[in-house]
Amino acid sequence: MAKIFIYPTNSLILSDLVERFGHKPLAMMEKIREKITTVGVDSPPLNITPEDPKLGLKYASVEVPAGVRGRMSIVGPLVDEADAAIIVLDSASAFGCMGCARTNELTKFLARQRDIPRLEVKYPRTDEEGKDFVYQIAEFLKSLPKEEDGE
Repeated sequence: MAKIFIYPTNSLILSDLVERFGHKPLAMMEKIREKITTVGVDSPPLNITPEDPKLGLKYASVEVPAGVRGRMSIVGPLVDEADAAIIVLDSASAFGCMGCARTNELTKFLARQRDIPRLEVKYPRTDEEGKDFVYQIAEFLKSLPKEEDGE
């Protein structure tokens, strides 16, 4: 099972497709769930630990807005962990808007810098494009090795 970084990182559609083909989606939703359910995090609504801002500095300098560093403290490790990536370009906001243009650009840049298999597809606008979109993703996912994850 390959770990697939998905962009937009909160796309339920991509997450579901990746799971259906036997791989693990690396999505922001799972990391957020971990943050808000972890016993050690006791400062809602912030839900951060003292280490989170430091981790964000690995991906974005101190000069960028704090929100970018905060998002990158979650997204950056997902990119680092990935065995492959799917990037959807020009997606509609309901498909998985992440809300911060600078974070989005930095996220795509980091994913493109990794030496991993990567599929970049345009968000479909018609039924025919939608079919081709799913087909391209399916073929990409089928091409990835399905290693045993030991579970």
